[in-house]
Amino acid sequence: MAAANALQISPFSSPPKPNTASPLSLLPHCTSLRELKQIQAFTIKTHLQNDINVLTKLISFCTLNPSATLMDHAHQLFDQIPQPDIVVFNNMARGYSRSNAPLRAIVLFSDLLCSGIIPDDYTFPSLLKACASSKALQEGKQLHCLATKLGLNHNIYLCPTLINMYTECNDVNTARRVFDKIVEPCVVCYNAIITGYARSSRPNEALSLFRELQAINLMPTDVTLLSVLSSCALLGALDLGRWIHEYVKIHGFDKYVKVNTALIDMYAKCGSLDDAVSVFENMSVRDTQAWSAMVMAYATHGHGSKAISLFEEMKRVRVRPDEITFLGLLYACSHTGLVREGCEYFYSMSDKYGIIPGIKHYGCMVDLLSRAGRLDEAYKFIDALPIKPTPILWRTLLSACSSHGNVELAKRVIGRIFELDDSHGGDYVILSNLCARAGRWEDVNYLRKLMKDKGVVKVPGCSSVEVNNVVHEFFSGEGVQSVSADLHRALDKLVKELKLVGYVPDISLVCHADMEVEDKEIALRYHSEKLAIAFGLLNSPPGTKIRVVKNLRVCGDCHSAAKLISLIFDREIILRDVQRFHHFKDGKCSCGDYW
Repeated sequence: MAAANALQISPFSSPPKPNTASPLSLLPHCTSLRELKQIQAFTIKTHLQNDINVLTKLISFCTLNPSATLMDHAHQLFDQIPQPDIVVFNNMARGYSRSNAPLRAIVLFSDLLCSGIIPDDYTFPSLLKACASSKALQEGKQLHCLATKLGLNHNIYLCPTLINMYTECNDVNTARRVFDKIVEPCVVCYNAIITGYARSSRPNEALSLFRELQAINLMPTDVTLLSVLSSCALLGALDLGRWIHEYVKIHGFDKYVKVNTALIDMYAKCGSLDDAVSVFENMSVRDTQAWSAMVMAYATHGHGSKAISLFEEMKRVRVRPDEITFLGLLYACSHTGLVREGCEYFYSMSDKYGIIPGIKHYGCMVDLLSRAGRLDEAYKFIDALPIKPTPILWRTLLSACSSHGNVELAKRVIGRIFELDDSHGGDYVILSNLCARAGRWEDVNYLRKLMKDKGVVKVPGCSSVEVNNVVHEFFSGEGVQSVSADLHRALDKLVKELKLVGYVPDISLVCHADMEVEDKEIALRYHSEKLAIAFGLLNSPPGTKIRVVKNLRVCGDCHSAAKLISLIFDREIILRDVQRFHHFKDGKCSCGDYW
């Protein structure tokens, strides 16, 4: 009996290894949970099922590419360990942070703390990533406090994930404070804060940090350049984008497909379609994202047929489209009036490619139908959606009701919008202007009073133009306050010249019954896009292109004026508004006035 007792294997000890090869050597070749369970069964037969090292390796496999099923199995294995150490917990946290249930990592962590186990350097990055992906700011702050208490808040692995957590939770200012406390930030920390600024639509801060990174001779990575190019795209800063493209080529970053894709996107959004095409054609390797970026570029610049032709070529070379590809196709069809083709592409997404449409695809379909005047059909389309409609879908239809002068449907639509969000000033203004054009002044007064009572304000129009590597911003009405008397006078003179060649200000767009005609003309004259174009004319050599970016949709009067300016001054004007690009040349626009 004594001999028998000596051979007993106590739970969770490392038993004598049999002479057979370890089944764990097969783990690198494992491709499914079924195969993993076969290996696990073999460990049970060889009495290894309670070995913590074996369980840790099985759990590690489950967390490499964590699906819901794999993570459930990993949790079952984890629960078999009576006293798990921090290493096996870190594996579980890593898996959950990359899964569809990231907050389970936080729940598991609270249980771990109750058992008295102390987290280490590798614990917090996964937990903070879980908070970032689930927008759990309060939990993230608690983890930050605990890391500080344990003296880990300056850890090289922790700081970037802290910054990322705060930016993903829309607290970029706290992320910056974390960054500023780092004594010697590495490039990963710079990447985290630069990416945070870019994703938060604060491109100037992102570019400022990129310059700072260069000043201290810290070499950026491909991740840095993706965010920097995204910032240039947000600003419409073409000259700076071209400089960064040269930097990319000099330092060999053009070997990265994602960097080239970001260049295509940047050039397209900065108004240089030719440069975007050049980058695409010179790529030795093109993935789905690169093709999709080029399809989208053609679509937003009004080249619908080229976007569709590129998609057909994409199919010929057997590159599978993704949701962005179809978004580009739907944009192309919407902006060129191809209703039948757009409907075919939309339904082929799920029927042929198994891609579930997202809210942006639905928005494109509403836009496609609305632009074509099929307003009732667009209303029914939104009402029949398998998901809850967002205010943006209804706003797309509201804008179309305004364009087509349909007051009654617009009132129904705004009722649906107000059920979801009644704080957006643009909604009130669109319906108010529509009612004013129809002479329904009681409705106008009611809407204006409603805006005032709710404290709702209209977002001011803002346009920017890049001159000599500097981006200049202008707000609607700025000319009246006259921060620049020269610009004020130049715009007055410009409007006089336009009138000589047939320009008539469309004062119907200024819907104030008590305003005189002259006051209405002045209100139109100092729209932000006119200020930006006038500044570009004054401060750039004759013949050069003027590129303007506007935060809202370009108005009809500015669209007409820009066409005439391009003719009189022999300038190409590229105006990017919230929906698309307008290329004005020789008195015409690339949109064909279908906008």
